[in-house]
Amino acid sequence: MNPVNPDDVRDYVEKNIGTFHTKRLKRLESLKLNNVLKRKNPYLFKAKNLQTAQDLVKTLLDAHLSSQEETIFGDFLEGLAIFINRQVFGGQKSAAEGIDLEFESGGIRYIVSIKSGPNWGNSNQIRRMRDNFKKAARILRTSNSRLHIEAVNGCCYGRDNNPDKGDYQKLCGQRFWEFISGNPNLYTEIIEPLGHRAKERDEEFMDTYAQILNRFTFEFGANFCDDGRINWVKLVEFNSSK
Repeated sequence: MNPVNPDDVRDYVEKNIGTFHTKRLKRLESLKLNNVLKRKNPYLFKAKNLQTAQDLVKTLLDAHLSSQEETIFGDFLEGLAIFINRQVFGGQKSAAEGIDLEFESGGIRYIVSIKSGPNWGNSNQIRRMRDNFKKAARILRTSNSRLHIEAVNGCCYGRDNNPDKGDYQKLCGQRFWEFISGNPNLYTEIIEPLGHRAKERDEEFMDTYAQILNRFTFEFGANFCDDGRINWVKLVEFNSSK
């Protein structure tokens, strides 16, 4: 095992964090109001007593972007985890379906499925992950039937104080980052590099966000407001009619 080199981690983050910001901005620029409206629950907006076009548009825009950002940043953190593990244990991106990382340590072959946080999936998705673990282990044992394999669901943040799930381990937050690096402090050491040029990139994002918000508000008012009031029937019909 090679210890984590903080300079290598910093270099990786600084070279790759820009991808997160670029994807985030491109997703924002590509949004269409009608597409967002079709994906959101109009009854919820009414129940929250949203009465102005801008409040409604901002609420649905923020909810949409939050979901997308979680996915984009999750992909970045997965890449960071694989990079760190490669430096320490010689791990690699797995070719097996549903498996993100494979590495060996202490005579054990670990197969790892990486998720953003602990509450990532429903029962069907968890069942699918378990099936992927079994399939990957079966394939690995075709070349070595005595191979000791352990499956791990790694979560980049959060905690789960009952990591033993029977046929796999669920390691979240500090446990996960220590597992892939051997460094119990890594989960806090990666905080500072993640802010590389964050203020500059966020200012660019917010400038575009303001333009999109103003444009969507005008468009929503033209299509779904009558005499300055939101026409909820028209909105629900657009979202849900046959």
